Amino acid sequence: MPTFVDQTKIEVQAGKGGDGMVAFRHEKYVPNGGPAGGDGGRGGSIIFVADSGLRTLMDFRYRRKFKAENGENGRIKSQYGRGAKDLYLKVPIGTTVYDFNTNEEIGDLTKNKQELVVARGGRGGRGNIHFATSVNTAPEIAENGEPGEDRVLRLELKVLADVGLVGFPSVGKSTLLSVVTKAKPKIAAYAFTTLTPNLGMVILPDGRDFSMADLPGLIAGASQGVGLGLQFLRHIERTKVILHLVSMDPNNERDAIKDYQTVRQELLEYDQSLKNRREIIVATQMDLPGSAEKLQQFKHDLADKQIKKPIYAVSSVTHQGVDQLMQDTASLIEQVEKEQQKQEPQSQQVVKEYKYQTQQKNTFTVTKLEDHVFEIKGESLERLVARTNLDYQDGVMRLARKLKNLGVDDALRKKGAVDGDDVIIGSFNFEFVQ
Repeated sequence: MPTFVDQTKIEVQAGKGGDGMVAFRHEKYVPNGGPAGGDGGRGGSIIFVADSGLRTLMDFRYRRKFKAENGENGRIKSQYGRGAKDLYLKVPIGTTVYDFNTNEEIGDLTKNKQELVVARGGRGGRGNIHFATSVNTAPEIAENGEPGEDRVLRLELKVLADVGLVGFPSVGKSTLLSVVTKAKPKIAAYAFTTLTPNLGMVILPDGRDFSMADLPGLIAGASQGVGLGLQFLRHIERTKVILHLVSMDPNNERDAIKDYQTVRQELLEYDQSLKNRREIIVATQMDLPGSAEKLQQFKHDLADKQIKKPIYAVSSVTHQGVDQLMQDTASLIEQVEKEQQKQEPQSQQVVKEYKYQTQQKNTFTVTKLEDHVFEIKGESLERLVARTNLDYQDGVMRLARKLKNLGVDDALRKKGAVDGDDVIIGSFNFEFVQ
């Protein structure tokens, strides 16, 4: 059974706001009563929290729907309903959240304990204490709670590693990772030994450390999904430094410069910004007879192509050159981090992040479904109707005035509506009267 889950689909339903209350004061020795219905409480929101202790999205594999609690209804004696608790869901650092239907990126969780609201709880409805006027001192008007946001999301995990090992399959990525970290990746001479990213920590004698990911091997066409394709390329986006491994095995009948250029091309076709990512070329398997000659040819070919990048000759079997490679990689990471800190404004280093769906204005459409039947669609209008408590005549009259002021009556007349026609707004049906 797979133990690494890096993409999943879930549904989140925020809590509905509590309904406002219609109530009046009837107390002894209080000569003037009046409205005393309290407001409903806010529904619970659903919030993702980045957790450094998680490595996969496995928690979302078998449970796909999450619902927050509803707010409490308003009470008598002007008492407000209790707001619901927000539902916090832990996700690994490196999780990007997308709207499944529109593919819009909602947020990116890249720091430990960073928060992202993905579904906002509905507001509580107002009680009748808010609707008293000099004309109507005892209003039977209250609002229903607003429904919470209901969204289908796609979660995508991109491994957060300081260093990413790239290269063709079986060039020694997994072996190098096992030598310099305590990670224990599967190692064998197959085309795709590594099917999922392996992550390990490199701890140097001088106290410096960094994370390293052995990512699935690339082949030509990966950026179009060939082989492991995008499953791999997704994870290279966040690395600070790329170690590009090229095999110097003289018996594998492969052209080192061609392999190098093929992998580089796939990286750039996937994301042009990788062109400027710091890269170290690592010539591997230098313990094999004939590897030194192949390395000389590879260096000559790089010079011909005017590729000027540091080259390290290593052997994971004899540990030749490995220590120096790790030391210099750590130094390069520190240099990149300093550059990034200069470029990033302080405002981007905020821990708490909120993003809601944008609210539409009072726009609506009127459609004639059949003779004498019309339907009105519009997010704000449907929300207005849903929030109106229609159990009381005052509430119905208030809704009628609002619809008229928003131009609904005029729009219905233009579509040919006459007295007695049925009008539908969401789940509310009423008879049109001019």
